[in-house]
Amino acid sequence: MEYPEIDKYASLKSPIHEFDPRAKILTFTFLIFLFVFVSDIKLAAINLLFAVLLLLISRLPLKFVFDRVKVVFLFVLPILIIMSLTVKGSELASIYGVSVTYEGVRYGSLIVTRATAAVTLLLTVLGTMRFDTTIKALHMLKVPGSLVQMLMFTYRYIFVLWDEFSRMWRAMSCRGFTLRANRYALSMLGNVVGMLIVKSYERADRVYKAMISKGYRGTGTPKTMTEFNMMRKDYALTVLIISIAVLLQIYQVILSVAL
Repeated sequence: MEYPEIDKYASLKSPIHEFDPRAKILTFTFLIFLFVFVSDIKLAAINLLFAVLLLLISRLPLKFVFDRVKVVFLFVLPILIIMSLTVKGSELASIYGVSVTYEGVRYGSLIVTRATAAVTLLLTVLGTMRFDTTIKALHMLKVPGSLVQMLMFTYRYIFVLWDEFSRMWRAMSCRGFTLRANRYALSMLGNVVGMLIVKSYERADRVYKAMISKGYRGTGTPKTMTEFNMMRKDYALTVLIISIAVLLQIYQVILSVAL
């Protein structure tokens, strides 16, 4: 069975892979916040191109990223459609008496572009280092310990739940169940989800009691084989990436004022 591992290609070699994890997280977090707050569609498109450029530099397989980015479209494309049909403005077309406006398409496209750029950056930073390294870097950046441990346990046990769901699904398939768009299939799917939640709760309770019995108190530093050491190239790459991103924003602002 193939698991949806986010750090599947963390062993590749690239400037982004060799970037110090702490500096990488801070730099890409800054870029994400910078990109999601732009209000101009042209600048958002330039930001997306810059995010794709960083992705290409990281040498992550495009299929690995596309398979995960396309999930985002399931959530943002309805926003594009709704805004195109509901925002008032200059009419571009009419579909069964419902107007499609330029302003609606523009705002919807802006949201889709910003979301795609942010997710591309997120996948680039998470895909270029092992997840345990990410956890350790977050801890060293003073992220609240409870949040770090929630992320750690979620990533650890999501594969266990995936196995549990797969076994239940295979058992149903062996008994002749086929997923269809009818009430019976939906009720069976609801039963599977409910059973999975019950099993997850029971497993979490057993794991928690086992950890308590072994002295777990919710504190401690995550242990990894990776040692962090900020070098000159890490500082230089941090300054370079942030400077390019900021200059792009400044250039677009100056250009919009001049026009």
